Order: sequence, then C-alpha cells, then structure tokens
Amino acid sequence: MAKGKSSELPPLLAGVPRERWPSHVAIIMDGNGRWAKQRGLARLEGHKEGGKAARRILEEAVRLGLKRLTLYAFSHENWQRPKDEVAALMALYEFYLKDRRRELAESNVRFINVGRRDELPKGVRREIEETERFSAGHTGMTLCVAVNYGGRQEIVDAARRLAAEAKAGRIDPQAIDEQAFAARLYPGNDAEVDLLIRTAGQLRVSNFLLWQISYAEIFVTDVLWPDFTEAELHRALADFARRERRFGGLKPQAR
Repeated sequence: MAKGKSSELPPLLAGVPRERWPSHVAIIMDGNGRWAKQRGLARLEGHKEGGKAARRILEEAVRLGLKRLTLYAFSHENWQRPKDEVAALMALYEFYLKDRRRELAESNVRFINVGRRDELPKGVRREIEETERFSAGHTGMTLCVAVNYGGRQEIVDAARRLAAEAKAGRIDPQAIDEQAFAARLYPGNDAEVDLLIRTAGQLRVSNFLLWQISYAEIFVTDVLWPDFTEAELHRALADFARRERRFGGLKPQAR
C-alpha cells in the first residue's frame, strides 16, 4: 500500500467513536462501463480505472483500520457479457493478483476469493490459490474479492453441502440452524455485512451477499466506481455512524 500516508482521521470521522464504525464494508463496484462510454473510451479502460479505484479504497480501508472489505468484482451473471470483455477481465484479475501480492504483505492484509472458482480460467485459479496461501497468516484487515459470485448460487451450494452431509448421516436435518447453514457458505465468507455501498446510483443489490446483508445498512451514491474516492468512503462511513441499528427491534424508550 502507499507509504507515508498520514494516520490522521478525516474531518468527517474525527469525532465518531470507533464503536460506531462498521466492521465489515461491502461494495458493489458499478459504473466502469458508463465511465468509459462518457469519455469515448473502450469498456476495458473503464475496468482498468475501476481497478485503480479499488486499490486506493483498499489502501484507505487499511489506513483507517477497518476489519473487513468485500468487493464485488465479477458476478455469476457477468459471463453473459461479450467474450472478449470477459477474457480481458479475467486477464486483468490474474495480473492484479500477481502484481499486488507484495502490497498485501506490507499491509498485513489477508486475501480471500469467494465464488465458484472451478469455473474460472486455470491461470486465475492458480493465482487465487497462491495469493490466499501467501496471505493466510496475515492478521490485519481481510480483503474478500467476489469473482464468479452470486448470492443465490452460494445459498444453493451451501444447501447442497448440507444435503450431502445429511444423506451421509453426518448431520441430523433437525439440527440444521442458521449457524450450521452459515458454516457451509463459501470458505471465509460467513461474516455479516454492516455497510453495503452501491455506486453509480443503482437501487438494487444485484445478487450480492444475500445471506450476509440481512441487516446491512445500505449507502447509494451516484458516483461511478472509477471516480469513487477516499472522501466518498468517508461520507459513507459517517452516514453509517449516524444511523440507529435496531436489527428488527425497537429503539429503547427514554424513561
């Protein structure tokens, strides 16, 4: 990550107690294609700029001391895009995994990839496994990148695992509860989301972390992902801190 950055908190967060900050921030990084179109550029250029945005937000999340950041990079439905765009995205991801491994070590960041990785190109799978192995002992922030990911698909895959275990007699169907189900989600992806950020002004969750966002606070910005800055992240965190989280209950009444 970038060296020499100040540890001073931004003005929006300077007076906010740490217990009001989200532990797990998830981001739907939307708007790369629109960013490129507005500038008369190829869509791939938008994805490259989106990669730069992801890097600076990761750096800022580490600097601020967030515990977990999950980025939605490539959905299960994105395979429907043009083949040349998909191939370019996979090549870009493979490059990032190799190129930024040292930065993860310097910042003590643990990396986890979530999604159906068996459907990914062999080279991408190899770099995912190497980066996960390389960062497994890191004890700082956890970075989750969702590639070939879908929330419904993850739930279906977890149900299949439970069904197979029940059929084999390793688990009693009557003993299956939320904790048991969460344990069968993709490895390392069972942490509940506190704050879900959606860029480019879209008001939908796009099949992202459907189990994990059950009680997440949602922050939507019109800013396209390549233009998403540290200041936008600060604004989202400050907005989260002002909210009263009730988890289905009522706010305690003053006596």
